[in-house]
Amino acid sequence: MNFPFYIAKRYLRSKSTTNAINIITIIAMIGVLVGTLALFIILSGFSGLRTFSYSLLNAADPDIKITAAKGKSFAFSKEVDEELISNTNIASFSKVVEERVFLKYKDKSHIAYIKGVDVNYPEVVPVDSSIIVGTWIDREFRNTAVIGNGISYKLSLRLFNFSDPLQIYIPKPGKGLLNPNNAFRTINVQIVGLYSGSEEFQNKYVFTELEVAQQLLNYKNDVITGIEIKLRDPDTVEEEAALLQKHLGSQFKVQTRVQLNALIYKVINTENFVSYLIFTLIVIIALFNVIGAIIMMIIDKRKNLKTLVSLGASLKDIKKIFVLQGFLLCIVGMTIGLIIGIVLVLLQRQFSLIMLTQSVPYPVEFKISNLLIVIGTILTLGFLAAKIASSRISTAFIEK
Repeated sequence: MNFPFYIAKRYLRSKSTTNAINIITIIAMIGVLVGTLALFIILSGFSGLRTFSYSLLNAADPDIKITAAKGKSFAFSKEVDEELISNTNIASFSKVVEERVFLKYKDKSHIAYIKGVDVNYPEVVPVDSSIIVGTWIDREFRNTAVIGNGISYKLSLRLFNFSDPLQIYIPKPGKGLLNPNNAFRTINVQIVGLYSGSEEFQNKYVFTELEVAQQLLNYKNDVITGIEIKLRDPDTVEEEAALLQKHLGSQFKVQTRVQLNALIYKVINTENFVSYLIFTLIVIIALFNVIGAIIMMIIDKRKNLKTLVSLGASLKDIKKIFVLQGFLLCIVGMTIGLIIGIVLVLLQRQFSLIMLTQSVPYPVEFKISNLLIVIGTILTLGFLAAKIASSRISTAFIEK
């Protein structure tokens, strides 16, 4: 067995002659344990929140969206239709018409977006699975709509209230409209369903039939504002978007879900990274206890060090003993912390001990990458702490 490693293990397991040093060592180990536990739980929590947030985005946005590069609308041509149909990786696509509108219900109003969709839309974006009251748009009935739960709350709107339909207004294009009564196009719709989702999503859309939105905006039957696409293999979304952009040309803008929500993705990833830095700083502070414990151990074992030098141990070997001792101390604290952290994460996933809302448990996710990040962080910082503490050893100190 390696000599410094053998001595380091003996020093770690044996009690010091001074009880205060034993207490300092235990405190240092607890500090590493708590730092490891906190770092792992925070990373697992943010992984869960990231997955949860992405799932909300998946329910609100398609894999790929095609819009006009200039202007708001474009004609859905036969060439575009053939390009989409011929692509074997496209599972389904939906034509949509989307525009900002003014909603009015009785004496309350709200600004939102009307989104006219065709029959394929639920196959592209599973918004129909987010319906909490009522049903999705029924093609057998005209002028029906599905709205977000947030819009319903703000307007105090009830379903199937035939005597008081929801009024949707949009300004007419042009200038110099002096008569307010002729300044807007309007249409009345009956609400048949409420959907839930992220706060932004459920406060944003009024879903109607494609023809209803086209009628409100005075569009021709072939004019739309976008095409939303569902891929068979979502992992190829970047390649498919680039391919579609190449084939469709510069008159179209092809965007992936990540590009459509670039700011949200950036915020989520930045929060995760900043949280990691903050808790790494906490671990660094905790490792000062390790430095203190090793220095106190060096002072306590100074007579033993003289004996080891007399037996032929070099100064390098002596320093290595305490580097390994500090490293082992960190490994023990880290191992216990990780075991507790893994158990807590698995318990939360299985039994939902902490709730985000009354019906939604706080999302956590056990990932091997988080485990490796924590192990790498603790071992690296622990090694540096032990190295700093052992640098205090010198020939003059031992022979003093």
